[in-house]
Parts: sequence; C-alpha cells; structure tokens
Amino acid sequence: MIPAKFDYVRPSSVEEAVSALRSAGEDAKILAGGQSLLPVLRLRMAAPSTIIDLGGIPELRRIGEDDQYVMVGAMATHHEVMRNDLVNSHVELIARATGTVADPQVRHRGTLGGALAHADPAGDLGAAALAMDAEFVVLGAGGTRLVTAADFFQDYFTTAIGEGEILTMVRFPKRTGWRCHYEKFNRVAQAWSMVAVAVALKVDGGTITEARVGLTNMGNVPIRATGVEAALVGQAAGPDVAKAAAEHALEGTSAPSDADAAADYREHLAKVLTGRAVLAAVG
Repeated sequence: MIPAKFDYVRPSSVEEAVSALRSAGEDAKILAGGQSLLPVLRLRMAAPSTIIDLGGIPELRRIGEDDQYVMVGAMATHHEVMRNDLVNSHVELIARATGTVADPQVRHRGTLGGALAHADPAGDLGAAALAMDAEFVVLGAGGTRLVTAADFFQDYFTTAIGEGEILTMVRFPKRTGWRCHYEKFNRVAQAWSMVAVAVALKVDGGTITEARVGLTNMGNVPIRATGVEAALVGQAAGPDVAKAAAEHALEGTSAPSDADAAADYREHLAKVLTGRAVLAAVG
C-alpha cells in the first residue's frame, strides 16, 4: 500500500507542464484530481518515474463561453462543473451526468479532464461528452490540436492524447433549452455504472427535432446510439416513441461480461434505461 519512489513536479503554467512531460519521458504520469491515479499508485499497479501535478495551473480550472461553446478547463472539478451556471444553462446533460459521479468527496477532488482522459468505459462522463459532440483541446510540443469526441475515445483506457501531450480544455457546443437526462444503474451509489444512458433532445411543438444519445459501458468505449436517435427524430414526444426507440439501443454495441453483470443482462439494461432516459428527458 506504499507507492514506489517517483520524482514530483508541480508546474505553474501549461507550457511548463508540457516541457516537464517531455523531459520526464514516457514513464511520467499526469496528476489531475488523483481519484483514479492514487489508488493505482498505492497498489503499485503503476510505477511512474515522475508525477506531474497540474494542480498549480489556475487557467486549467476556468469555465467560460463564447457564442457557440461552453469551454471547461480540464482541471475543473466535478463539483465546480455541476454547479456552474453556464454548464447548467447550455449543456445541462454534462451537469446531470457529473452529478452522478461517485460521491461528494470524489466530486470535490476529481476533475472533468482527468475522468475523460482516464477513459474508463464505465465512467459517466464519456457517453455524455460523446452525445453532446464535445471537442477536446490537446496541447503538446507541436502546438494545440482539436479532437472530436468521436475520435477521442479509441479503446479501453485509451484516448487520442499522444505522448507528451496534455488535455487542457473540453469545448461543448451550446444546446440551450434542450431536454436532458442521465439514467444510471449500479449496485451502490459510489460504484461505476453497469450501464448508463445519456439523452439530450430538442423538442419543438411536441415533436423531437434533434436527438443525441450516448451509452456507458456497452463496449470498450462510449457509444453513440445513432439507431435510437434516428428513431426519435421527427416523432411526437411520448411513451410509445420512447419504447420503440429503445429497441434500437443495442445497435453497434458489444456489451462486456464481468463480475458485475453478464453481457445479456447489460443488453437488457440498455433497452430499459434508454426508454426511461428518453421518457425522463421529454417529461
């Protein structure tokens, strides 16, 4: 329960962090909120040569907006995200999903960027970010690049963040006035999702005109439920439509089997939770 020896660096700017990461080499680890990294260090499942702590970079905690996007710094904590007025006004689904993460202690320490970069397929923020068409701002020695959510999650615990790069910000297109819900099923409040569904709908005059649906823990990465979306668009918001759309929830999925649930049980959950999430979103 004692971590292996490592060097510790706490830069005061993003540029210093990138430089420190480049100098430390491939054995370095980034410390954001530490809610995933610290348990791994204690169990010696990882033994990095250097820990680079981003906690001393205030700019990475900023939350702002422009005409099109809400921009959330990678080091903004879950608590800050779920309580932020801009997030709740323009990308409510992110606030709702964030509010289900673990418990208050974790939400006060864990960060949006850290959770997304960790890329656990059972994590709650990946499906919501995918459903909201998030864009990830990544900085490295070669400069800044923008990665869409569709390209960001590449495999189990694997993202498009390259060697020597740091996730600095996540941009969410504004979806002001959309109806949202995040439906999650787990054993206890602090546990990872067995399955969860993120839904955001634009409803005009009782008709669903746009739909975004993401699935948690139904594959190696978060999955966009395009079949469900297509079944919803153009339909009157109601129970029958929600039930019919939920029948498409398994399209493109590959549910895992593990100690928590077998694949067929997850498939059952995906249909049930999709129907519930859509109904909750439309009210």
